[in-house]
Amino acid sequence: MSFGSGGSGSATHLGCVLLNTAIGVNVQHVPYRGSAPALQDLVAGRINYLCDAVSTALPQIKAGTVKPLAVLALHRSVVLPQVPTAAEQGLEGFEANNWIGLFLPRKTPDAIVRQLHDATVKAMNAPALRVRMETIGTDLVSADRTSTDYLKHFVSSEIEKWAVPIKASGVSVD
Repeated sequence: MSFGSGGSGSATHLGCVLLNTAIGVNVQHVPYRGSAPALQDLVAGRINYLCDAVSTALPQIKAGTVKPLAVLALHRSVVLPQVPTAAEQGLEGFEANNWIGLFLPRKTPDAIVRQLHDATVKAMNAPALRVRMETIGTDLVSADRTSTDYLKHFVSSEIEKWAVPIKASGVSVD
């Protein structure tokens, strides 16, 4: 078997590395120059699976050219409610989501941090943005995950979670 990715070290590569580690398999990695060519080869049957973002894979899922097996998040996708999570299929607590955090220089004054935080949360809660993100299959973070303290602890836990599979896969920064 083989799995494709958008390139060595990409989110699509590391998501599959984490999944493979969780299920205890060692599968051949086929890196591509982006998710689109990997998805094309999945459709063509040249690779067996791909751990891709819902937003990228959604057109192929809707067209019926690929079959989604699991959402690698804690909750089902709004646009794919019929697709169970990995946790629902036995991988308790498994999550391999892409995420984005807003980071500032260490000595940024607290007042500026609060102002940027509040403006970001306000923008994320705008109905038009929420609808657009849901339409393309991207879930916005829940309110309990928007604090600066949450982000600090989350980053630490992500480093810990991903360290062993990344080292085992041989991925390195060149």
